[in-house]
Amino acid sequence: MTDPKRILLLSGYDAGSHRRWRDQLLAALPDYHWQVLALPPRFFRWRIRGNPLSWLGEPLLQEPWDMILATSMVDLATLKGLNPQLARTPSILYMHENQFAYPDSGRQHSSVEPAMVNLYSALAADRVLFNSAWNRNSFLHGAFRFIDQMPDRLPPDMTASIEEKSRVVPVPIDDRLFVTRSTVPNWEVPHLLWNHRWEYDKGPERLLYLLRKLRRREQPFRLSVVGEQFRQQPGAFSQVREEFGTHLDNWGFLERRGDYDQLLASADVVVSTALHDFQGLAMLEAMASGCLALAPRRLAYPEYVPQSQCYEGHEDDPHAEARAAADTLQTLLAQRPAPVRPEDWRTSRLLVDYRRQIQEIIGPSV
Repeated sequence: MTDPKRILLLSGYDAGSHRRWRDQLLAALPDYHWQVLALPPRFFRWRIRGNPLSWLGEPLLQEPWDMILATSMVDLATLKGLNPQLARTPSILYMHENQFAYPDSGRQHSSVEPAMVNLYSALAADRVLFNSAWNRNSFLHGAFRFIDQMPDRLPPDMTASIEEKSRVVPVPIDDRLFVTRSTVPNWEVPHLLWNHRWEYDKGPERLLYLLRKLRRREQPFRLSVVGEQFRQQPGAFSQVREEFGTHLDNWGFLERRGDYDQLLASADVVVSTALHDFQGLAMLEAMASGCLALAPRRLAYPEYVPQSQCYEGHEDDPHAEARAAADTLQTLLAQRPAPVRPEDWRTSRLLVDYRRQIQEIIGPSV
């Protein structure tokens, strides 16, 4: 019996969803020999450009590998250039996000370097996996526009070559979350769940506007606002707590995963007001747990949120968008549809695809 194939997994900015993704893969595909190099999720601009230097001299990079699996924050091209022994090692780039479609917060110095890292890494990889079709399409569109603006000496088929080796394989949702509820939603006083990172790109001010619309319409509701928090938060969060404190069931980050899972299984409608979401794990997990969804008709949401649960997006007019969201919510409460679970995003289904992608690059595990 031959030894298992050796895979080096590189996570250049090991944020929560990245860490969870790699833990899932390692646990579900134990017939490969895995080793992991991961860098803490801080100093974003240094991480995305400096990770090959942070790993310079790392002993694991001197060993032979059958394949490298790198996240989109890894500067794969530079890493292979600084470690020539890895230059011919087959590699897969997993795109959790892409810098061409990342919104500008206005707080950071604008630079094309993060997008260039993504582009070089995609060119250096043998296969590029995206967590959603929207992520893939926005990357290819952004890369094409970027290349088209450059003055000279760029191959016209560059993005076509990346598209040819690209596939869509989402981050899986744990099978354990796909539970059958014994209760029906509270159609009269729905429990609304907003469960995203507490940052500007998740649209907290749009949540505030939506809640105000519901109050004006005298629509009763309960509310849970949970998610990962940071030292600096948009002021809309304090406004939501001040104006709608009497509606709140949960507020802030839930430390225990069991408490969070219980909330997913008890809320009625999971809400997104995001301007940026490359896949939407928070929405998918809540839908798997039996929540109805309320999401804008943009980003990756139309790939799994039923059309009737997507409200018309108005990125340039948040008040119009709040009206659209309130209209859609009240229509759902009147129509009382059954929850739609994202079955194709189950771990047990998607891991078959992950194994196929790996085998197409390096062959069977043993």
